[in-house]
Amino acid sequence: MKPETKFYAQVKRNITEISWIRIENLSVPGTPDLLGYNNSGHFFTVELKYTKTNKIKFSPHQIAFHVKHPENTFIMVFDASCRLPKLYEGKRIRELVAGGLTQAPCATGYAACRLVLDAL
Repeated sequence: MKPETKFYAQVKRNITEISWIRIENLSVPGTPDLLGYNNSGHFFTVELKYTKTNKIKFSPHQIAFHVKHPENTFIMVFDASCRLPKLYEGKRIRELVAGGLTQAPCATGYAACRLVLDAL
């Protein structure tokens, strides 16, 4: 099983207040991995990434998606070095490409990520 697949299972298990839909889309490259729906009735997307280093790998299509859609889009990175998820706003994708995990997340840990996403 791929690390991002395991990560999705952890997200679904640890953030149960959000309704998650896994997007399996081969026809539109760059489409985020998850569609979320919070208790306030807001939809948002989440791109899942897994890394063992500070670098986060993105395809050009993923970068283009987040540049074109800067609102209500997020990137959740599982940092294997500290075994925690880190949440970033999609509009910061260029910073993440350049600096990776040296960029400050808007939330760290499942509970904090849930709070940010549920507050939309």
